[in-house]
Amino acid sequence: MDINELNEHYGLPGVLIFRATASGLIHADITTPHASATVYLQGAHLTAWQPAGHQAAIFTSRKTELAPGKAIRGGVPIAFPWFATRHDGKTGPSHGFARIQDWTLAFAALSGDDLHLSFTLGPSDLSRSLGYDQFRLAYQLTIGRTLSMQLTVANDASTPLVFEEALHTYYAVSDIHEVAIAGLDGVSYLDKVDNFAKKQQHGEITVTGPTDRVYLDTTATCTVNDHAGKRRIIVAKTGSTTTVVWNPWESGAAKLADMDPTEWHEFVAVETVNAATDAITLAPGAAHTMKAQIAVEEIRS
Repeated sequence: MDINELNEHYGLPGVLIFRATASGLIHADITTPHASATVYLQGAHLTAWQPAGHQAAIFTSRKTELAPGKAIRGGVPIAFPWFATRHDGKTGPSHGFARIQDWTLAFAALSGDDLHLSFTLGPSDLSRSLGYDQFRLAYQLTIGRTLSMQLTVANDASTPLVFEEALHTYYAVSDIHEVAIAGLDGVSYLDKVDNFAKKQQHGEITVTGPTDRVYLDTTATCTVNDHAGKRRIIVAKTGSTTTVVWNPWESGAAKLADMDPTEWHEFVAVETVNAATDAITLAPGAAHTMKAQIAVEEIRS
């Protein structure tokens, strides 16, 4: 559908309107009684969510290039069917093809004070060229005082589908130096900045340098304590047994062409994931659902 058709079929006056960037990327601008948000059809990519009465909770780089086929830096990229590089050793775009494909909007409705959106993605020329031609994805967003993100993968093949997946969420924080992430005490993780050494978390996570950790076999709720911002972001999940915590720090941000070198202190990624030893093997005809539920609370002194 073009913008006119999207607005005719799904637009909601004062709540949901579709627009396009100069490069032609279509996005939904959303205003509900309790939140504002932006979602691009490319990647079904949420780039903003701000609950009413709070600062923005989602970070997107000011330098990212909003262009067809170009991955967006920040927001909530959907990684599928692999996380980072391909798990089977073959070549393919970083984090898979789902985040650089146009998704189809299948449903939009306001229920109470929350906006519900559903997107779908099936095989394309790109996915087939990478060996994926019998799958279906459905992505449901519920936008309001809280944010719900639910990704369902269905296997239409006669053989098992092995995949990794992630909701690679960038959370906006006032100052990364004053952030502490709770919920992963005692969990084992792979430290990607230390040659994938296996370690164990002790206490809260503080970010004091380049950080890229894959926490394994955990379904725990994480709390991002943004002390400088006097708030906490609560990240609950189901259907996920991996949590990734990432910040490139100054040295890593300087290497990213789509991030301003000063932006690294404005976010931390706490990702809802199934990857590495927690990759999913989906039986023929089966489906798997992974969900993240996000809430923001003030930290009262």
